[in-house]
Amino acid sequence: MHAIIHTDASSPSSLEWQTTEAPCITNGEALVELHYAGLNRADTLQAQGHYPPPQGCTDILGLEASGVVKEANGATKPDGSPWNNGDEVAVLLSGGGYAQYAAVPHGQLMPIPEGYSLAQAASIVEVACTVWSNIMMTARVNEGDLVLFHGGGGGIGIFGIQLAKALGARVAVTAGSAEKLATCKKYGADILINYKEQDFAKIIAAEGGADVILDIIGAKYLDANISSLAKDGHMVIIGMQGGVKGELNIGKLLSKRGTISATGLRYRDVDDKARIVKATIENVWPLLADGTITHHIDRIVPITDAAAAHEALLNGEVTGKVVFDIPRPHAE
Repeated sequence: MHAIIHTDASSPSSLEWQTTEAPCITNGEALVELHYAGLNRADTLQAQGHYPPPQGCTDILGLEASGVVKEANGATKPDGSPWNNGDEVAVLLSGGGYAQYAAVPHGQLMPIPEGYSLAQAASIVEVACTVWSNIMMTARVNEGDLVLFHGGGGGIGIFGIQLAKALGARVAVTAGSAEKLATCKKYGADILINYKEQDFAKIIAAEGGADVILDIIGAKYLDANISSLAKDGHMVIIGMQGGVKGELNIGKLLSKRGTISATGLRYRDVDDKARIVKATIENVWPLLADGTITHHIDRIVPITDAAAAHEALLNGEVTGKVVFDIPRPHAE
């Protein structure tokens, strides 16, 4: 098969479309021919050497994709019916999405949401599983809560706005431009904060504090996030764009009776991922099918342009998601 190979560990942009061995499936895995893959910031971190794949996982980039089952290998759907060769699927991966084939654990195969194309489905797997598992399975958002999303103009932010609104919450977002904030407003955000010009902690505190914060920044925002928490608020850290080490004011956290969780999808075991995938299909897929939540694709580009797409994401030029179009093996 062909895949994007990181040819020089010292150069994040050395991403080349090359021939490599196709994966061999083992018991509990299906072989999927990939047609589209989503770009995630985690991919750029891996290319920079900061986010290695789990032990035993392929070092090919890519955490979400869509395509067609080639070998179902006994896989069954969440409803117990079998997957068949030729079925269209979306897949959650620990790696390997930037390729023509992937070996996918059975519990990480997902039906294509009703009304969605394969390209659209590739843009929502990682964000849907991330947002649902964090704001509901971890932080338990309630109707009327105020939820703060950092990076409101990104894939997680845009998806999170819509899901939180569907759950009856108020939503605040931070983003770095008027254009991205306008997009957040379009999707239902109630409080729009330009982090380059405004102090989000003061604004959120004036609203009574955030009941739930989904944070992609990490150390840089640690103290301000705690200041932003409402009483009994819950902050979930899922990223470290702003560094990995910060000073924690325990007294301030105690005064809020606050909770801090740190989570990630990639390093969970297959059973845990299957649990999240099943819950996401049951609770989020109907909202995609009826239009309550929709995708936001910034652009669809050939997988051979992976390096340029990474650069665009890192430079803040992307709103929502980038999707890669993967050449079909028979078309090469």
